[in-house]
Formats: sequence, C-alpha cells, structure tokens
Amino acid sequence: MATPTTWRLLPVLLVTFSYRCCSASGPPAPPSILECYRPCDQKDCSVIKCIWDPKPHPGAPTNYNLHWKAENAEDEHVTNGNSSDGLIHRENFVSHGNLRVWVQARNEFGSVNSQEIVIHTQDIIKPPPPTFVSSHQDPLEIYWSSICGELQLSVGLCDVRYRTKDHQNWIQYVYNLSSSFAVMEPQPNIVYEFQVRCQCDSSLISDWSPSYTIKSTESAPVGEVDAWWDCGQLLSSFDCFLNWKNLSVSQARGYILGYEVKFCYNNGTVQQMNVSTDDPSSVFLYDKMKWRLNLPLKDMSSVNVSAYNALGATKASPLSMPTSGKQANEPTIYLDMNEQNLTVSWNLPSKFFDSVKQYVVQYKECQPGNSFDWIKVDKNQMTAFFRGAFKRYTSYQVSLFTVSNFNEVSQLATAIGYSVQGVPSRVPSCGTSHFSGTGVTLFWEPVPSSNQNGVILYYQIGLNTQKVYNVSVTPDQGNMTFKLRDLSPGQEYRVWIRAVTVAGSGAVVTTTFKINHDEDYVYLIVTVVVLVFLCLFGCMLCFFLRTNKICPVASQCLYEKVPDPSNSHIFRQMKHQINEPLTWICDPHNEPYPSISVLEVVEKKEFDSDRMRKETSCYQMDCQDEEREDPITENGDITDGRYRRKEYSKMVDLDEEKNDCWSSSEEEQSTSGYEKHFMPSALEIMVE
Repeated sequence: MATPTTWRLLPVLLVTFSYRCCSASGPPAPPSILECYRPCDQKDCSVIKCIWDPKPHPGAPTNYNLHWKAENAEDEHVTNGNSSDGLIHRENFVSHGNLRVWVQARNEFGSVNSQEIVIHTQDIIKPPPPTFVSSHQDPLEIYWSSICGELQLSVGLCDVRYRTKDHQNWIQYVYNLSSSFAVMEPQPNIVYEFQVRCQCDSSLISDWSPSYTIKSTESAPVGEVDAWWDCGQLLSSFDCFLNWKNLSVSQARGYILGYEVKFCYNNGTVQQMNVSTDDPSSVFLYDKMKWRLNLPLKDMSSVNVSAYNALGATKASPLSMPTSGKQANEPTIYLDMNEQNLTVSWNLPSKFFDSVKQYVVQYKECQPGNSFDWIKVDKNQMTAFFRGAFKRYTSYQVSLFTVSNFNEVSQLATAIGYSVQGVPSRVPSCGTSHFSGTGVTLFWEPVPSSNQNGVILYYQIGLNTQKVYNVSVTPDQGNMTFKLRDLSPGQEYRVWIRAVTVAGSGAVVTTTFKINHDEDYVYLIVTVVVLVFLCLFGCMLCFFLRTNKICPVASQCLYEKVPDPSNSHIFRQMKHQINEPLTWICDPHNEPYPSISVLEVVEKKEFDSDRMRKETSCYQMDCQDEEREDPITENGDITDGRYRRKEYSKMVDLDEEKNDCWSSSEEEQSTSGYEKHFMPSALEIMVE
C-alpha cells in the first residue's frame, strides 16, 4: 500500500524517467568544420592532421573515427581518433594525390557521418613559423628566415604585424616580403613587438611566430610636464604643494634623468632646484606616477618645471598660483560617481571661451589621505573622466579651474561627491537659549564631514509630536540655529534633531526645556531698573550743576523761568566786598528764611485809561533804561511766548525799592524788574 509520501514522489520520478529516455534516444549530431593539413617540422611533413568540431550527445558516450580513401579507390581506411582530431600517417597516402576524408560519430543508438571533403596532399603543406635572425634600431628593421628551401619549396608571401609594448592591438601589414621589414618613423625609445608568418610556394600559410621585441633609439623629450597645485580645501599659498606627473613614453622618448624646477617669488627672487630620478631628495615624494614637493610654498607667484634626458629637455611649463575666480553666478558641477569611475561635467557661458586656454578638473579626498588627481582638458571640452578606486562613505571635493591664455589659474566652482552614500552620524551637541517671552532658540553643532557619510540635505527638527521642521544647510556652515516661536509658558517641551542624506536619516539627539512664568517679566524689570538709574543720575547731575556759570545748559533746560541772582542790585553792591560772590549763592541753605516780595493787586471799579497809558509808558521806559544799563549777554535772543517780551536776565531786590511806580518818574526808575518779569501787570489782569 502506497504511503502519501510515495504518491507525492511518483510524478517527479515519472518526469525524470521520461526525460532520460527521450534525451538518451537517437544518434549523436554530425561533426562539423572538418579541416586537414600537413604540419611540417625542420625536416619533413610526414602526417596529415585533421581537426573538427565535435557535437556529442549529452545522454550517451560518443566515439569518433576518421575515415579516408583515395579519390578513385574503393577501399577506405579508418583510424580511431579522440573527440576533436585525428592523424593520417605518411604510409597511408601518396605525396601528390587527392584524398576523400570524413568523420563518423557513433553511440549506442546509432552513427552519423560528417560532410566529406577532398584534399590535395601537396597543397595542404603547412610550414613552421619563420625565425627572426637580426634587427637594427636606426632605422628600426627586422630580418627572418623560413625553411621553404629545405622543403625544396620557394618562399612565398609573408605577413608582419607589430605593436608597441603598452598597446594591446596589433597593426598588421601584408606585403610580398621575403626576409625583412622596416618601421618608418618609429616612436623614440619605444619597445616594439613583432610577429611574422609565411607560406611556401602554394602551401598553406604558417602560424604566427613567437614575438620578437626591439627598442627604438632615444631622442630629446617633447611636450610639457603636467604640473599642478594641491592647495587643500582653501586657496592659500601657505597650504599649496607642488605636484607633477611623469612624462608619457611617447613624450619622454628616452630615459628621464631628472626634473628642473624653478621657483619665482613675489619679491622677484628666483630659486632653482634639480630633482634626480635615480636619487631624489627626501623633500620629494614619488609614487611611480606622480612627484610631490613635500614642503608648502610661501610667497610664491609661479613655478616652472621641465624634464630632461641624455639628449635634451622639454620646454619649461609655467604654473601660476591659483586664485579664487568665483563669479556671482557660479557654474554648477555635475558629478556621476561610483567606486570605479568619476565623470565630471559643467556648463559655462560663451564669454569664457575667449580668454580660456584649458580647463583643469581635480578631485581630492576631504579627509587626510593620498587620493588626489587632476586632468587638463581643452577649452572646447565640457567633460572630464577619472578612473580609480573611490572609497565608500568618503567625501571627495571636486574643483573646476581655468587656465587663461596668460597662464593665470582661477578656481570657478567646487562640489562634494560620494561614491556610495550612507546614513549620517548623530549631531554632536545641541541646546536651547531663551530669546523672548514665548520663544526659544535651538542651536546645534553640525555633523563633522568625516561622519556625514553623504551629502547632508537638511536637518530635521521635531517639537514634541506636534511639528517637524526641515532646516536647509549650506557648505562650510558653522554652528546652526533655529527659532521656535509661540510656545506656552509653564509647559515642558521635548525637541529632537537629526541629519538627513539620500540614504536616510541619522540618529536622533533630544533635549528638553521649559519656559517659566517669571521669565515673562525679566526683560520688563531690567528695562525699568535702567530707566530709574538714568533718571537718578540726571537728577543728581543737575542738583550739583544747576547754575549758569557751572552748568548753563542745565539751567536753561530745567530753570527757564528762574532769574539769575547774580544780576541783583544788592549783589552788585556787594561785589567789591566779597571776592567770590557766586560760590555761596549756589547753596540754598545759606538763606534759611528768604524774604520773598509779594505783589498785591487791588482791582478798582473805575478804570482810568489815561493813567493806564501813563503806567504802560512808564513800564516801557523803565525796560529801555534797564536794557541800556545792563545788556543781556546770555539769553537776550530768547523771547517769552506768553508775554511777547525778552526773557528776564536781571533781578532787583524788592527791599531796595520802597516807592510805587504808579505816581512819578522816580518810582518808574526804581521799580523791581523781578515783579515786572514774573508777575502779571494790572492791565493784563484787567484784560483777562
């Protein structure tokens, strides 16, 4: 009785058995591309070798047999062969005759024959490759020999191909050559590789000979040394290092013995240095491809580098110190970068083309490392390509420079690229500071470039679970801030921040804060305290400096209507008795019970107009007399806005005058100016 497992396996067994039965039945496929020839050694061509393309059946083993017979014979010969070739020995064929040849494939299910071919035993002779015998460097020429004569055959055509050592493709020439070939105008000091093959009379052509190498003669180098600056992140002459590349083989044209470097300083001084390739100085670093002067150049204007060999030197290549030539509309650099390749492209306005000789594109690992390279391209080219091993999650600074027709070097633009971007690290630190009653400033330190792992697109800020803000970044930005507004006093807030790249968001950094109610009045209290202090300071200043002699400006501002006691007739009489009459006047405590004149105005029911006119004229005359006697020196140009008369500048004590000005001219002359200035007249009272 079959179990469930057996029933499940039965369909699989049936399919497998059917496939094996169907695939194993039937004869094999016929062999194809049958070819026969007579390989020759240095003595004779003793066998015929036939080769074919086998097509064995995958389900059954297949045997192959080589069959042949003379063209007009009935008897056929058979030899067992392996899967792809077979031999017909010399005793089984005639030297100048035709043979009919085919291959039979057989397995347990049957046999099948290949297509039959007819060969002439003399025409299928295949001589061995020729042998190189000699060569010359100048001119570059090679010589070879073949065994056609030993085979009692004449030499036929020969093919020659050659290439330089640093190229993979052959340059093939087919000529009616017999024993030599010369390269016209070869590259100097280049290793050439040659191969040759020949045929004898009407035979088959031989295989290619083993390679033969020869080096062309040396000559003076050509071109210019490719030199460039490594200025780090900033274009500062204190940080710039000189670099240059080896000349290419086609430029060197010989063994480069050394380099000559000429330094030109800003003060006009010129210094020359010779760098030997066999024994360079310790200040130079060499990595088999580039040279580097391991000393920063200071106060340098330009350098010139040239290479030399035993037969001459290159033209000196001038290189000026780079400057920042960034425009208001800085061109954009487009980067296409992976771990093996970097492609840089850019677009510039046509106005740049007139003064530009070439562009220089460089890349440099932002973190300390040896990854640094540059390439110079023609001004009509807008793309540069680098091949290298670019690290994952590592930033590279790509810069675009121009070299003008006057060899001036200017930096146009920079960009940061990554071969592979990753998730950034967390923000190193963050905090908050209060800036208003309901606002807080969040500040944080950006993720260092070594931990960014990609281009930071923005920083994401979250406040509790309410809002999320995206804060954009700019290159080389320092500590960053963001203001959180419209917060509630007394509530505790939780704010978090993280960096974001194309690969995702980094780890979150969280901080908490709370706005207290007392903080709403802090700035108000400070303001009130400052105002009170200013007021007290002003009062104290004016208290000690309130007289015109000591503080005239304060007196004018604070005591506009107060008379100057120094103009009193009493004090004028005392002027000769006291040396410094004004020193004690400033202190009000010297007169504990001052006598103040009182003006009493009695209103009369009968108004005498004549008398009033007389009183008015008396008053005017008195004022004129006072002006003649004591001219105003300080406030004479100030006019009282209410009474339309000049400000008072003199004071007359009322105790000096006992008579009334209403009755006589004598009284008019002795009337006190104090009452005239500060008290309203009877006329003014009556008018009111």
